[in-house]
Amino acid sequence: MTPAARRALEAAARLFYEHGIHAVGVDLIAAEAGVTKKTLYDRFGSKEQIVVEYLADRDERWRAFLAQRLDEAGPEPRDRVAAVFDASRDWVRRHSAKGCSMVKAHAEISDPSHPAHPIIVGQKQWMLGLFTDLLTDAVPAGSDRLARTLMLLHEGALVAHGLAIFPDPIGHAREQAEAVLDAAISDRPLAARRPGKQTAPAGT
Repeated sequence: MTPAARRALEAAARLFYEHGIHAVGVDLIAAEAGVTKKTLYDRFGSKEQIVVEYLADRDERWRAFLAQRLDEAGPEPRDRVAAVFDASRDWVRRHSAKGCSMVKAHAEISDPSHPAHPIIVGQKQWMLGLFTDLLTDAVPAGSDRLARTLMLLHEGALVAHGLAIFPDPIGHAREQAEAVLDAAISDRPLAARRPGKQTAPAGT
């Protein structure tokens, strides 16, 4: 990507997130980036493609950010689940003061035929798959159902953050996710739990 195209994409990302995708036109993006409309169309072809690249770039950067946090969290499922919520809390504080960019984009792009729609939905499907993978070892019999619960906590927290309903909703969601996971693990028979994680019998 040329420097001019990169400036255009950065300007589009800022404008789309702050003002909405439909409210921002190519003229404004070009003016903010200091490029011509011809440069935009030569590089991207259409406004729709700028939207696609904006969301794809944001998704790629989020996944890389989260991957680093998961690497640092270690192998324990509980720590890795907590790391997802911690990463989200740090990410929104740096990049998403108004809430999740994918949720905001979906409010304007709900038509499956729009080229950006698969990116929006795909990002949320990927998050659900991630939660499922993280829970497979800890709760193998119920990982799918528990992953949906954690997904709801995570996504609800992102919305609450964007609306500024109460302080630190993602931190609250993290606590609830840990409680739900701990309860699910404690319901498993002792023989099915990982070595070293057995709970001592009551009264001992």
